[in-house]
Amino acid sequence: MTDQAQSLLSTIGGPQDLKALTPEQLTVLGAEIRDFMIAKVARTGGHIGPNLGVVELTLAMHRIFDSPRDRFIFDTGHQAYVHKILTGRQRGFDLLKQRGGLTGYPSRAESEHDLVENCHASTALSYADGMAKAYALRGERRHVVAVVGDGALTGGMCWEALNNIAATGNRLVIIVNDNGRSYAPTIGGLADHLASLRLNPAYEKVLELAKDALEKAPLVGKQLFDTLHAVKKGIKDVVAPQAMFEDLGIKYVGPVDGHDQAAMESALTRAKRFGGPVIVHAVTHKGHGYAPAEQDEADRLHAPGAFDPETGKPLAAWSLKWTKVFADELVAIAGERPDVVGITAAMPESTGIDKLAAAYPDRAFDVGIAEQHATTSAAGLALAGLHPVVAIYATFLNRAFDQVLLDVALHKLPVTFVLDRAGITGPDGPSHYGIWDLSILGVVPGLRVAAPRDAETLRTSLREAVAVDDGPTVVRFPTGSVPAALPALRQVGSVDVLAETSESNDVLLVTVGPFAHLGVQVAAELAKRGFGVTVVDPRWVRPVPVELVQLAGSHKLVVTIEDGVRNGGIGDAVARLLRDHDLDVPLRDLGVPARWIDHGTRAEILAEVGLTVTDVTERVGDWIEALSVPAKPGLSSVSRG
Repeated sequence: MTDQAQSLLSTIGGPQDLKALTPEQLTVLGAEIRDFMIAKVARTGGHIGPNLGVVELTLAMHRIFDSPRDRFIFDTGHQAYVHKILTGRQRGFDLLKQRGGLTGYPSRAESEHDLVENCHASTALSYADGMAKAYALRGERRHVVAVVGDGALTGGMCWEALNNIAATGNRLVIIVNDNGRSYAPTIGGLADHLASLRLNPAYEKVLELAKDALEKAPLVGKQLFDTLHAVKKGIKDVVAPQAMFEDLGIKYVGPVDGHDQAAMESALTRAKRFGGPVIVHAVTHKGHGYAPAEQDEADRLHAPGAFDPETGKPLAAWSLKWTKVFADELVAIAGERPDVVGITAAMPESTGIDKLAAAYPDRAFDVGIAEQHATTSAAGLALAGLHPVVAIYATFLNRAFDQVLLDVALHKLPVTFVLDRAGITGPDGPSHYGIWDLSILGVVPGLRVAAPRDAETLRTSLREAVAVDDGPTVVRFPTGSVPAALPALRQVGSVDVLAETSESNDVLLVTVGPFAHLGVQVAAELAKRGFGVTVVDPRWVRPVPVELVQLAGSHKLVVTIEDGVRNGGIGDAVARLLRDHDLDVPLRDLGVPARWIDHGTRAEILAEVGLTVTDVTERVGDWIEALSVPAKPGLSSVSRG
């Protein structure tokens, strides 16, 4: 990094400081921004690859448009780091994705330049369509600029939005950040001239006049116009691959070299002047300008943890991850059962489906960012006699609830959903917490949910899930490293008993998934206070095993502990089970409150919501002691904590 670059970045307090920079200064600034991001993200982890690819593109946006009057939306928001740097948030990168620091996505709380906390893909164009309509109705001459990755265009919402955007004609610029396919950028004077021509409003007026005149001519008028229009369109298609978008009725410019500052600014200037919806097709390279990212064949250092900035190698020591356990077991099962296939929604490496694809290429399907399609396609596979395993992040399954309910469960189809990153995931923030699945899936008739606590129960649960042939199943597990094995002392039906501290049977702790480890630790602490605790793990938590009724009936208090929202969670389900069996035993449920929780580490967030060993021990101890106090009349003994 040069002294000039350092001093140049220090002068950028906001987008207004970019307007007067020379081409030479912009080149220096771009290199310095890359150096800045590499140095900062290497310490905290984050989405480095995507942001290295949008430096010039983002600089061009801020030089041609006037944020925040002109509104920027990034899809997905993980490519907004450069935007944050240019809008006065450089200092915040010291705590990127950490408690009290910058989020990894646009944040309305951080800046007036951020409008949409766009963390799930394929939504930006729908936001943009609505905003552009509103500005048009209010007579405001403002532009909406949506940056959409080519991956996001695999999502159905993008095409629903494009269909509506084409019909309105409002001021909306769509930048397609294409870093997945290698189009040859259009270069040269002819291409630039043609792009300028077709984005000139007068050009469209001439076409309309010609069309009106020719269609009024006898016999050959319409045919002649159609021929001329076909010739015009044929010339343009030779120059640029635009037919797909212009067939929708949206003007197109490109492809443009997304790392050519002048070319990007020229394209955006023409798009801005047109005054209607325009697609600017920018070809970029993920990880551009950083050799370790460019050489990473897997994902161009998409979202690493802390890494060595010189080599790009991760700093964390290796540990066994939940995803690897699942991926290896799925491959083993597929080797035994030719009917088992895998589906992922644009995340083969992140979900482990890449291992299945390597072993059985014809039996792994990546459908793009299309969770709804993935679910109903899985239903089709099941209808045809296969057993699909849909591997997806827990937060993303929310988008396909209707398909799970009516396309899969209604037909009692054998589809297994494997939910990675379930529960509190931490640094990516509330949009990525997998805390909703246990609640929303609880209303699906016939669906069974397993929550393994360690590697062995994950393997067992997965095998049990794919053995089910009369309805859908779910296996959910958190992010990160797998905890130590926690074997059962004994079983009561399908329920694992993990700890029994005495025969006094003061409290039954019903734990969900990895919280089994927390439950055993809590039991040990409560035993020091003289309380008798039994810790159980149902493993299959929906429907709640009926054996819990017998276990609950022999204890003075039941406490459930889960890594999901309390509203409609497993605690509610256990309480309902006890009521249905007329069992009058006090129940308290511990879980995640149904509110938006700021980003931070998993440990920090669990401490905030009171799901630590110390917190749970204190609360359960207090509840046991309070049982000696007579309950007030009219209060149910099956209640919430």
